[in-house]
Amino acid sequence: MILDFTDKKLLNLLQHDSKQTTKQLSLQLNLSVTAVYERIKKLEKGNVIQKYVAIVNKNKIEKSFLVFCHIKLMQHSKEYVTTFEREVLKLEEVSECFHVSGAYDYILKVYVKDMDEYREFMVKKLTAIKYIGSTQSTFAIEEVKNTTLIST
Repeated sequence: MILDFTDKKLLNLLQHDSKQTTKQLSLQLNLSVTAVYERIKKLEKGNVIQKYVAIVNKNKIEKSFLVFCHIKLMQHSKEYVTTFEREVLKLEEVSECFHVSGAYDYILKVYVKDMDEYREFMVKKLTAIKYIGSTQSTFAIEEVKNTTLIST
């Protein structure tokens, strides 16, 4: 799908506040409400817009302890990779999982209440997954930048 300037501007506006009405968006884009509605539907149908979400304040739900957990599998066979990926999808503490190149195979973004909860997660859940060779945890000291915005 080819995006024109207006599509890109619309995407940026929606990424900043997806609860804006089509009327509010139309005023900012200098388009009719119907034209804005049609563009949004086109972007949704083309899977450019995948979903709308609420961004939750991690401190208010006691999940402000952020850990980046590096995982190395015992080997890179299809069985090991498939098993690990299937099992990590079940872990509610893991908000993101990336298969990466380099010294480790995966990086997990894990949100928990505190160090005790992270230890519990590691001992009872993560290391219970078959084929994990080693892990390394990096703890976030301060969040410098965190955005969901992807510049178009």
